[in-house]
Amino acid sequence: MAIARVWRGTTLRSNSARYLQYLKETGAKDLRRTPGNLGVTIWVRHDDGESEFWVISVWKSKSAIRKFAGEDIEKARYYPKDKEFLLELEPKVKHYNVAFQA
Repeated sequence: MAIARVWRGTTLRSNSARYLQYLKETGAKDLRRTPGNLGVTIWVRHDDGESEFWVISVWKSKSAIRKFAGEDIEKARYYPKDKEFLLELEPKVKHYNVAFQA
């Protein structure tokens, strides 16, 4: 059964376009090239001057996730410029079993 890894972060809306580009160049790129990754989706929601991003990656197994995240797969992984964009750095991500995918 595949596993979805879900991370979320919030920026000021004025930074959302630049942060999306940064996400694609860093996290999404690294996720996709990690063996065992089955795909990456980035969702964004704009509301009240802020933009909330969700990065959902799908994996073959927990051992595949470890190749990207390290031994503690619950720990969020951040890149150097994330602190410039994000309003807070959430320490954890969530994992879900993919029960159905069409």
